[in-house]
Amino acid sequence: MLVNENAALYFVDRHISEGRSSKVAFREADGAQRALTYGQLAEDSGRFAGALHAHGVRREERIAMIVRDQIEFPVIFWGAIKAGMIPVPINTMLSANLYGAILSDSRASVLVISEQMWATVQPALKENTFLRAVLVIGDAPEGTVNYKTFSKDADVIETVQANGDELAFWLYSSGSTGAPKGVRHVHSSLKATAETFGAKVLGIRESDVMFSVAKMFFAYGLGNAMSFPMAVGATTIILGGRPTPNGVFEVISREKPSLFCGVPTLFAALVAEQELKGTTPVHTIRLCTSAGEALPRDIGERWQSLWGCEIVDGVGSTEMLHIFLSNRPGDIQYGTSGLPVPGYDVRLVDEHDNDVVTGEVGELLVRGPSSAEGYWNRRDKSMSTFEGRWTRTGDKYEFDANGRFVYCGRTDDMFKVSGIWVSPFEVEQALIEHPTVLEAAVVARLDAKNLTKPAAFIVLKEGAARPQDQELKEFVKDKIGMWKYPRWIDILEDLPKTATGKIQRFQLRD
Repeated sequence: MLVNENAALYFVDRHISEGRSSKVAFREADGAQRALTYGQLAEDSGRFAGALHAHGVRREERIAMIVRDQIEFPVIFWGAIKAGMIPVPINTMLSANLYGAILSDSRASVLVISEQMWATVQPALKENTFLRAVLVIGDAPEGTVNYKTFSKDADVIETVQANGDELAFWLYSSGSTGAPKGVRHVHSSLKATAETFGAKVLGIRESDVMFSVAKMFFAYGLGNAMSFPMAVGATTIILGGRPTPNGVFEVISREKPSLFCGVPTLFAALVAEQELKGTTPVHTIRLCTSAGEALPRDIGERWQSLWGCEIVDGVGSTEMLHIFLSNRPGDIQYGTSGLPVPGYDVRLVDEHDNDVVTGEVGELLVRGPSSAEGYWNRRDKSMSTFEGRWTRTGDKYEFDANGRFVYCGRTDDMFKVSGIWVSPFEVEQALIEHPTVLEAAVVARLDAKNLTKPAAFIVLKEGAARPQDQELKEFVKDKIGMWKYPRWIDILEDLPKTATGKIQRFQLRD
């Protein structure tokens, strides 16, 4: 007899037999602040699965999701998986051109979209030849179908049989170094991340209330807000709007989460805002996580001093689905990415794939149970990234004296000055320790002699007077060395970032 390894059985259906039907699984922090119980999720996702079947959508067809963080998101995601179809959550902060490219690339036959996104996405649909139905959550314009109407009279179907190695969902990479790529994940990967980082590092419990400002359309947010809390029957607070510092403070005060998941740029903004207030925050948070980019040491230390709780900083990727290298609660060393998460192995290798020694910079390779099957329609890129059981991350790291991993930058971002490797992140970390600097990004630039030198782009703290360039240069020299200081310093209102908070340094180089 075949064992059904469909991920929806573990994350959704199991909670009914275990008595959690009335437990709130998701609660919205904005808008009408609606709630969704585990019982409602099981029924509504089964009904959406039944509606897909009733409308002739076939197994393994793609269901594109341009859906904000709202209670319909888990219903659609798990409903598609229950039906044996492939949900494809897509970034809700893209341009029409990118939406058009991703929808055509994925060949999705159904698109589900939040009404707030319609004006942006509509132009992208004109040339699309694959979509057979567009479902709108909210008011449905002409030519589309209302999401509730689509599912209203459908039967609630049983979760279909699936193998753990069968494709379950796709995610599109954040595009920090170029065009997004479709990353294909299997059913077993979701449980694998919950049993590794979720259980063995985060230590999530059924009594926890999770608040992740990282959105569910990308890997870090999907784990934080969906697979980790749903693995243990916890409750997730979801925020559909943009996570401004004051908005986040309000949610933390009202909803009283015990776990808070952010990204470095948001932690920096929250620290700066709290320092301006000059008060000690009152909260219920026992632990925080950070990913997307390396958390600067200064931000981590200032946060813990203010808030009295740790930030577990780690590194993950869309290709590995979540965090595989991390600090641990009670064993935090800010400025490092910690140690491998139990269940994962990592290596640092040079350009010849030889292991590097302490103090040398190498590319980070990882292997573990949540590796993607590959990229969609990117055969060359798949072969260069997924090498047997090992996945190339594109991140440069080094070991410190304690064997911890220290982030140096993306492979494409590293450069040499006077024959010595320079880590953009190290220079950026030094710059943001200056009392006037909120954010920094460093790239390579050629000087008048055609030699490569660091160039810095910075965002100042609110109300801060612009420091003299020479003051910042001397500040960096004193922190990290004579040759690493930025030769040019430009002030920007904002740094170009992906929706996940990653700085797009390639735009600054361009």
